[in-house]
Amino acid sequence: MVKKILVPIAFSKYSQGILNYAAGIAESFGAELLVVNVINERDLAAVDKISSFGYKVDVEHYLETIKKERREELKKLTESMTLPDNRVSFSFKAGDPTDELLKLVVDKNIDMVIMGVKTRELRHIFAGSVAERMFQKCPVTIVSYREGEISEQLLKKIAKHRRNAKE
Repeated sequence: MVKKILVPIAFSKYSQGILNYAAGIAESFGAELLVVNVINERDLAAVDKISSFGYKVDVEHYLETIKKERREELKKLTESMTLPDNRVSFSFKAGDPTDELLKLVVDKNIDMVIMGVKTRELRHIFAGSVAERMFQKCPVTIVSYREGEISEQLLKKIAKHRRNAKE
C-alpha cells in the first residue's frame, strides 16, 4: 500500500507535469505527497567561494533568497492541485541531492518516489544524474516521469535506432 510519495522537483519546465502526475497518483492511492527541493551543496560551495573573494554575498542570504523565490514558484505550481492541503507538504533540503532524498525516504517512511529524468539521449538516460543514483540506491519503488516532449523525442530515437539496426 502506498501511503507516502516523495516528489523531488528542481523547478525546471517539467516540474508542473511531475507534480500533476504525482498528485494524480497520490489521489488514487489516498496517499500523502511530500514535495522536496534540494539545494545542491555545490551551489553553496560556489557562493562561499565567491564571498571569500570579498563579494557581498553569503550562504545564509543566498539560501533565504532561493527559498523565497522557490516558495513563490511553488504556489504557482500547486494552484491547480486538487489534493487536500493536509495531504501535501513541502520542504527544502541543502546538500548532496541523492543523499538528502535517500534520508527523506528513510526518515519519512516514504513508499514511492516520483521523479523526472531530463536527458533525451537513450544511452545517457540516467548517466551521472540524481535519477541514476536514486535508481541504484533507493529502497522503494521509483516512478520515472516522462514529460510529453521528452517522451516523443525518446520514441523517435528508438524508432530511428530500430530502422538503423534493420539496415
